[in-house]
Parts: sequence; C-alpha cells; structure tokens
Amino acid sequence: MGERREIQLTVNGEAVSREVEVRWTLVDFLRHELMLTGTHVGCEHGVCGACTVLLDGRSARSCLTLAVQADGCDVTTIEGLSPKEGLSPLQQAFADHHGLQCGYCTPGVLCTLTEFLETNADPSEEEIRIALSGNLCRCTGYQGMVDAALAYVAARKSQLA
Repeated sequence: MGERREIQLTVNGEAVSREVEVRWTLVDFLRHELMLTGTHVGCEHGVCGACTVLLDGRSARSCLTLAVQADGCDVTTIEGLSPKEGLSPLQQAFADHHGLQCGYCTPGVLCTLTEFLETNADPSEEEIRIALSGNLCRCTGYQGMVDAALAYVAARKSQLA
C-alpha cells in the first residue's frame, strides 16, 4: 500500500473526509470510494471528457486530477446536478431534444455545459459547439446536444422576461 493522506472536501453538497492513497485519481476516488458511478472513465488521458466534473464550479478532468488535489474543494458530479426528484432543466432539455444516446459521454457533457452556460447566458450555436469540442461522443453527432443547450437557453431567457 502506498503513501496515504487525509482529504476533506465537499462532494455534491456533502462534507467528505477520507484517507486516500496519494496516487488515486479523483475519478477513482469518486467511483470506488464514494460509489458515485455517474462520472465515467473513458480515455484516462484527459482527451475524451467522459470524466468531467465541476471542481469549485469549473469543469475539470477527474482522470487527470489527483484526489489529494481536490482537498478543500467543492466537487459536483452528475449526481449533484440533479434535484432530489426528477431532472435539472438542462438534463430535461437533453431528454426532450435527443441529446444523448448511449449516455456514456453525457455526464461529462452536462458538467461542461453547466459551467459554460453559467458564464455565457446567451451563447450562439457555434459557441456551444466550441464549448463541447472537448467532449467526445461516438453516438449522437452532437446536433441533439446543441439543440438541447439552445432550448435550455431559450427557456431560461423566457423565464427571465
């Protein structure tokens, strides 16, 4: 067994304190220690985006982040994006606009879009496509994801009007 260190962080709004091996990645910690299996492991090189989570509100590749690097941070996974009952408005837009197929990339895509749409309230289709460019999907062709994001933005704007 390797060197271990105590970490304290907030995951999906709950305080977590655990002793971890310093070599553990954040994705392995989330999946195997906390049993939050919505964050997926894809390429393990930070290329595909399947492991994307929010780290202090910013999207981060949890396969490239060590669990000890998240000490003191606020981590939000796909499980933390959903309300207690049902889906978040962005998740519902994905369901309504066929923004997912197999679903493997979807948690990372939703985390990426959550950060992006917090910082850009009225993005163009091109800006959404650029935001999604770091998330690889072999099933959808991305159009449904873009349509879902645009529908979410339109619904949010109509609520504010």
